[in-house]
Amino acid sequence: MKDAPIIVSACLAGIYCRYNGEAEPFEPVVDLIRQGRAIPFCPEAFGGLPTPRRPCEILGDKVVDADGVDRTAEFRRGAEEGLRLAKLAGCREAVLKARSPSCGSGVIYDGSFTSTRVPGDGFFARLLKENGIAVRTEEDLAE
Repeated sequence: MKDAPIIVSACLAGIYCRYNGEAEPFEPVVDLIRQGRAIPFCPEAFGGLPTPRRPCEILGDKVVDADGVDRTAEFRRGAEEGLRLAKLAGCREAVLKARSPSCGSGVIYDGSFTSTRVPGDGFFARLLKENGIAVRTEEDLAE
Protein backbone atom coordinates (compact mmCIF):
# COMPACT_ATOMS: atom_id res chain seq x y z
CA MET A 1 0.00 0.00 0.00
CA LYS A 2 1.26 3.46 -0.90
CA ASP A 3 2.22 5.79 1.95
CA ALA A 4 -0.41 8.39 2.84
CA PRO A 5 0.33 11.83 1.42
CA ILE A 6 1.46 14.65 3.68
CA ILE A 7 -0.34 17.99 3.61
CA VAL A 8 2.17 20.86 3.56
CA SER A 9 2.06 24.64 3.71
CA ALA A 10 2.06 25.84 0.11
CA CYS A 11 4.57 28.61 0.89
CA LEU A 12 7.07 25.95 2.01
CA ALA A 13 6.60 24.26 -1.36
CA GLY A 14 7.69 27.46 -3.10
CA ILE A 15 4.24 28.79 -3.99
CA TYR A 16 3.89 32.57 -3.70
CA CYS A 17 1.07 32.77 -1.18
CA ARG A 18 2.55 34.25 2.02
CA TYR A 19 1.01 37.42 3.47
CA ASN A 20 3.85 39.47 1.96
CA GLY A 21 3.38 37.92 -1.48
CA GLU A 22 6.50 35.80 -1.18
CA ALA A 23 7.23 32.10 -0.96
CA GLU A 24 9.50 30.49 1.58
CA PRO A 25 10.65 27.30 -0.15
CA PHE A 26 12.04 24.71 2.21
CA GLU A 27 13.96 22.07 0.29
CA PRO A 28 12.76 19.00 2.25
CA VAL A 29 9.14 20.04 1.55
CA VAL A 30 9.92 20.84 -2.09
CA ASP A 31 11.44 17.35 -2.37
CA LEU A 32 8.25 15.77 -0.95
CA ILE A 33 6.24 17.59 -3.63
CA ARG A 34 8.62 16.47 -6.39
CA GLN A 35 8.31 12.87 -5.17
CA GLY A 36 4.51 13.08 -5.27
CA ARG A 37 4.35 12.47 -1.53
CA ALA A 38 2.87 15.80 -0.44
CA ILE A 39 -0.06 18.09 -1.20
CA PRO A 40 0.54 21.85 -0.96
CA PHE A 41 -2.22 23.90 0.64
CA CYS A 42 -2.58 27.51 1.82
CA PRO A 43 -5.47 27.89 4.27
CA GLU A 44 -5.35 31.68 4.08
CA ALA A 45 -5.75 31.69 0.29
CA PHE A 46 -8.50 29.05 0.46
CA GLY A 47 -10.17 31.10 3.19
CA GLY A 48 -10.55 33.94 0.70
CA LEU A 49 -7.71 36.26 1.66
CA PRO A 50 -5.69 37.93 -1.11
CA THR A 51 -1.96 37.65 -1.71
CA PRO A 52 -0.34 39.85 -0.60
CA ARG A 53 -2.41 40.74 2.48
CA ARG A 54 -1.95 42.55 5.77
CA PRO A 55 -0.09 40.44 8.34
CA CYS A 56 -2.38 38.66 10.79
CA GLU A 57 -1.95 37.32 14.31
CA ILE A 58 -4.12 35.46 16.79
CA LEU A 59 -5.48 37.67 19.55
CA GLY A 60 -7.46 35.68 22.10
CA ASP A 61 -9.84 33.50 20.11
CA LYS A 62 -9.81 35.73 17.01
CA VAL A 63 -7.45 36.47 14.14
CA VAL A 64 -6.89 40.15 13.42
CA ASP A 65 -4.82 41.86 10.79
CA ALA A 66 -2.32 44.64 11.48
CA ASP A 67 -5.12 47.21 10.99
CA GLY A 68 -7.29 45.51 13.62
CA VAL A 69 -9.73 43.97 11.10
CA ASP A 70 -11.21 40.66 12.30
CA ARG A 71 -10.17 37.90 9.85
CA THR A 72 -11.38 34.99 11.96
CA ALA A 73 -14.02 33.87 9.45
CA GLU A 74 -11.47 33.61 6.63
CA PHE A 75 -8.99 31.71 8.81
CA ARG A 76 -11.69 29.33 10.03
CA ARG A 77 -12.95 28.70 6.48
CA GLY A 78 -9.42 28.02 5.23
CA ALA A 79 -8.70 25.63 8.09
CA GLU A 80 -11.94 23.73 7.43
CA GLU A 81 -11.17 23.43 3.71
CA GLY A 82 -7.67 22.18 4.51
CA LEU A 83 -9.04 19.57 6.87
CA ARG A 84 -11.52 18.49 4.18
CA LEU A 85 -8.64 18.08 1.69
CA ALA A 86 -6.44 16.25 4.22
CA LYS A 87 -9.22 13.78 5.03
CA LEU A 88 -10.10 13.28 1.36
CA ALA A 89 -6.46 12.47 0.55
CA GLY A 90 -6.00 10.27 3.62
CA CYS A 91 -3.28 12.45 5.15
CA ARG A 92 -2.04 11.44 8.56
CA GLU A 93 0.58 14.13 8.94
CA ALA A 94 1.34 17.71 8.01
CA VAL A 95 4.40 19.93 7.69
CA LEU A 96 3.33 23.52 8.25
CA LYS A 97 4.89 27.00 8.44
CA ALA A 98 6.17 27.79 11.92
CA ARG A 99 4.52 30.60 13.91
CA SER A 100 1.85 31.31 11.28
CA PRO A 101 -1.63 32.21 12.59
CA SER A 102 -2.90 29.40 10.35
CA CYS A 103 -0.10 26.88 10.39
CA GLY A 104 1.98 27.53 13.50
CA SER A 105 2.35 24.53 15.78
CA GLY A 106 3.36 24.94 19.41
CA VAL A 107 4.40 28.61 19.08
CA ILE A 108 2.61 31.58 17.51
CA TYR A 109 2.79 35.37 17.76
CA ASP A 110 0.75 36.97 20.54
CA GLY A 111 -1.41 39.40 18.54
CA SER A 112 0.58 42.52 19.44
CA PHE A 113 2.52 42.61 16.13
CA THR A 114 5.76 43.00 18.11
CA SER A 115 7.21 39.57 17.19
CA THR A 116 6.39 38.33 20.70
CA ARG A 117 6.05 34.55 20.71
CA VAL A 118 3.66 32.60 22.92
CA PRO A 119 2.63 28.94 23.20
CA GLY A 120 -0.21 28.07 20.85
CA ASP A 121 -1.33 26.71 17.51
CA GLY A 122 -2.61 28.37 14.37
CA PHE A 123 -6.19 27.72 13.30
CA PHE A 124 -5.32 25.10 10.66
CA ALA A 125 -2.71 23.33 12.80
CA ARG A 126 -5.12 23.12 15.74
CA LEU A 127 -7.94 21.72 13.60
CA LEU A 128 -5.65 19.08 12.09
CA LYS A 129 -4.45 18.02 15.55
CA GLU A 130 -8.04 17.85 16.86
CA ASN A 131 -8.74 15.44 14.00
CA GLY A 132 -5.80 13.13 14.64
CA ILE A 133 -3.39 14.47 12.04
CA ALA A 134 0.17 14.90 13.33
CA VAL A 135 1.60 18.39 12.76
CA ARG A 136 5.23 19.39 12.48
CA THR A 137 6.82 22.62 11.30
CA GLU A 138 9.74 23.09 8.95
CA GLU A 139 11.79 23.92 12.03
CA ASP A 140 11.04 20.47 13.47
CA LEU A 141 12.35 18.91 10.24
CA ALA A 142 15.49 21.05 10.31
CA GLU A 143 16.49 19.86 13.81
